[in-house]
Amino acid sequence: MSDRLLNVVQAAAALRTADRVLVIGCSGSGKSTLAQALSVLFTLPYVSMDRDVFWMPGWTQRPRGEALEIVERAVARPRWIMDGTSPGTLPLRLPRTDLVIWMRPRRHVSLYGVVSRWLRFRGRTRPEMAKNCPERLTLEFLSYIWNFEKTESPEIEQNLADYGSEVPVFVVRSHADTRSLQAQLRRP
Repeated sequence: MSDRLLNVVQAAAALRTADRVLVIGCSGSGKSTLAQALSVLFTLPYVSMDRDVFWMPGWTQRPRGEALEIVERAVARPRWIMDGTSPGTLPLRLPRTDLVIWMRPRRHVSLYGVVSRWLRFRGRTRPEMAKNCPERLTLEFLSYIWNFEKTESPEIEQNLADYGSEVPVFVVRSHADTRSLQAQLRRP
């Protein structure tokens, strides 16, 4: 995969011409924030895997077959930016993707992100979530974040190798990387 990794200048150039962008990574890493900002900047229709695919009102999980149909319809569109990792759907999404932005900060950054999000939206539903799904924080979710690199990243890497062999990848390791990308995008 190292031959497909982009630096910040290359990632900014790729974003300027990309029609379909995946923003993946651990919960709390800043996927939705970055995807929404890029959606506005490049007028790419924004698709939230949480809101538009996986969750229905009241924290009801959408049936898998129905979720996969939604993903298939979404990726068939000519332009989009999609945030959400879901390694099981990467085989559907990667072949249609022009660029992957992989948010991979240290786990304490993601933990801080979900805790601060919970504090900000406690008792309310955040914009990138399905209706009537008030923000929640559980030990199981915190454990998922703590173990994300060990449990989820190998499957992501395998999917990138199997289904996205030609797709360039920009890895974001910190909020400074995100700021650097955004600064690069502001340059003419």
